[in-house]
Amino acid sequence: METIKYRNYILRNFTDLPQISSLTQEEQEAIRVVGQVLPFKANNYVVEQLIDWNNVPNDPIFTLTFPRKEMLSRKNYNEVKSLLDKGDEAALKQKVYDIRMKLNPNPAGQEKNIPMVDGIKLHGMQHKYRETVLFFPSQGQTCHAYCTFCFRWPQFSGMNELKFAMKEADLLHRYLLKHPKVTDVLFTGGDPLTAKASIMAAYIEPLLTKEFDHIKNIRIGTKTLSYWPYRFLTDKDADDLLMLFEKVQKAGKHLAFQAHFNHPAELSTDVVKQAIERIRNTGAQIRTQSPLLRHINDDPKIWANMWKEQVRLGLIPYYMFVARDTGSKEFFDVPLEKAWDIFRKAYRSVSGVSRTVRGPSMSAGPGKVQVLGVTEVHGEKVFVLRFIQCRNPKLIDIPFFAKYDKKATWFDELVPAFGEKEFFFQKDNLLGKNGRDTDFIWE
Repeated sequence: METIKYRNYILRNFTDLPQISSLTQEEQEAIRVVGQVLPFKANNYVVEQLIDWNNVPNDPIFTLTFPRKEMLSRKNYNEVKSLLDKGDEAALKQKVYDIRMKLNPNPAGQEKNIPMVDGIKLHGMQHKYRETVLFFPSQGQTCHAYCTFCFRWPQFSGMNELKFAMKEADLLHRYLLKHPKVTDVLFTGGDPLTAKASIMAAYIEPLLTKEFDHIKNIRIGTKTLSYWPYRFLTDKDADDLLMLFEKVQKAGKHLAFQAHFNHPAELSTDVVKQAIERIRNTGAQIRTQSPLLRHINDDPKIWANMWKEQVRLGLIPYYMFVARDTGSKEFFDVPLEKAWDIFRKAYRSVSGVSRTVRGPSMSAGPGKVQVLGVTEVHGEKVFVLRFIQCRNPKLIDIPFFAKYDKKATWFDELVPAFGEKEFFFQKDNLLGKNGRDTDFIWE
């Protein structure tokens, strides 16, 4: 296969794209204005092979990667545009910061998940659930292209005080040795596979030794298959990366490759199909996940077709998420009742081999909350919910109820049903003091 040279486009050079000339002046202005607040980055694969420029701006991959005017409120958009036009850099910087801080840049209380080891706060890790530790390698805190819905947009926006990242592999390993109930390490970002294979090996290979026998699953959360499949084919260290995956399997561990596919178009190229085959040949399992997004995939037929194609290619449908309450959520959000309706219509349209998927799921403060349905109990219309995962593992899979709200798009907008003042998990300190995990829960 011919080696394709990677080229990225960021805000200051997006006008170098030949395709930009097909956009209206207003659409080009929107990229410049919204891109001041929400990060923008695309690459030649996304631009040349995934976007249908004859369908812009409504093309789903264009909307997935290029800022649009509606992603900011009219007030915020006009304020940023005015300061840009004036060239007032200091005022623009302050206004952008103020807007970002109002967009909930750290959703679901992620700061509560930062652990410590030997008195050191580990800003590049999160430990929200007993079995699973998230690690953010500093060398992988970017992406091949940025999703406009991304809930970790502060990672790429210069908001260093909110950034999760660290490069000290020894601190990761020390922490894991002190927590023998941890079975899964999830490398995430950004995108950890923007880092070199040798860097990933420095983090992963020590976990394959007998000393870390309690670590059973190595997970990698990545959008690389969608946005730069050449990473597994013709990049200089593509073979080294795949050999690392093989080492995980040969060591008796499971490599769970958690791929983000938001639309069937991302599965359509020959390149991504070849990359999938190479990854699967290492023994890794590829699981797929995506949020449900208005303007992108808010149609059960899209989800059913995507799950069917994923299964055909040997992938495992894993999660349908609800878009987190951050960034440009108002542009993408879908009411919870509609999200559930889309999920069940897609779910009933596929065979059992696709029904490994779970959703719609919200990664909220207490845990992963699944919407099981809408029903009526004792004359009251309610949402039926459960924890797929929880800060307190004893609360997993217990059904509970929230008052029906046709406008609700996120868990924090719901209130308990039947006149209750609290949800069951809020009583008796079941989530630990102030909702933060405590050792008695994990240990």
